[in-house]
Amino acid sequence: MRIVFAGTPEFAAEHLKALLTSNHQVVAVYTQPDRPAGRGQKLMPSPVKQLAVAHGIPVYQPASLRNEEAQAELAELRPDLMVVVAYGLILPQAVLDTPRLGCINSHASLLPRWRGAAPIQRAVQAGDAESGVTVMQMEAGLDTGPMLLKVSTSISPDDTGGTLHDRLAQLGPQAVLQAIDGLEAGTLRGEVQDDALANYAHKLSKDEARLDFSRPAAELERLVRAFHPWPICHTTLAGETLKVHAAELGQGQGAPGSILAADKHGLTVACGEGALRLTRLQLPGGKPLAFADLYNSRREQFAPGLVLGQ
Repeated sequence: MRIVFAGTPEFAAEHLKALLTSNHQVVAVYTQPDRPAGRGQKLMPSPVKQLAVAHGIPVYQPASLRNEEAQAELAELRPDLMVVVAYGLILPQAVLDTPRLGCINSHASLLPRWRGAAPIQRAVQAGDAESGVTVMQMEAGLDTGPMLLKVSTSISPDDTGGTLHDRLAQLGPQAVLQAIDGLEAGTLRGEVQDDALANYAHKLSKDEARLDFSRPAAELERLVRAFHPWPICHTTLAGETLKVHAAELGQGQGAPGSILAADKHGLTVACGEGALRLTRLQLPGGKPLAFADLYNSRREQFAPGLVLGQ
């Protein structure tokens, strides 16, 4: 089949890799315009664009697909199918109707559980027992289309947003290839989603990553895992920002944010309910370190009774 692929981040690039090893022809790739990145703020191509260029595939980077020129450009490619993975642009109905078999999307959630921008992290944050990838036929709504295929994986107590992302990035491509075979053979039938079971997975923000110690420790422990490796949870101590790369449930109680104990096992902080032990921290200008390594040289900085987050 003649396939047009649309995607932007590394999660999408893993799907494109699988398509490039299949017996289908990827005739073009659509991806977000290059964005400034790094200290020099140089324009950087997306992981999907880098992969497409390396394989000599034409790359299109429209700022929008709502104008007639961009839609005519897509139609000229005569696609049988459009495969969309974390593309980042809304596809208008004219685009959805262009490929002979429509557009399918690989979404990193067991739909309809998490629709929207950050389904992987929201599943970890909510304490879900499992996650997965749903391949769906796209329609005008946000992640509302009929479900064609699902693959699942359990979420372990030590999973982070990063580890779950990497696992789903391996499951998704094979599910897409299986779905394409089913569509080509005419054996796949979409299952309508139950909107009553849907939740919206809001985009992540650095503001949301600030630890509010008035909340229960169990919630904060999940948040630390969900927001790793980005945007990384953080707090302050004596005016300095502390990035929290890892934490676990601790023991004790006290005023929210107050340090209950500091030792080689971690920095135990009182929460609204229970306590959180911070085990891997990063100081301004430094690199992430196990708390034991920080504690050896900065004991007075982490003395019990001091308060975080003020």
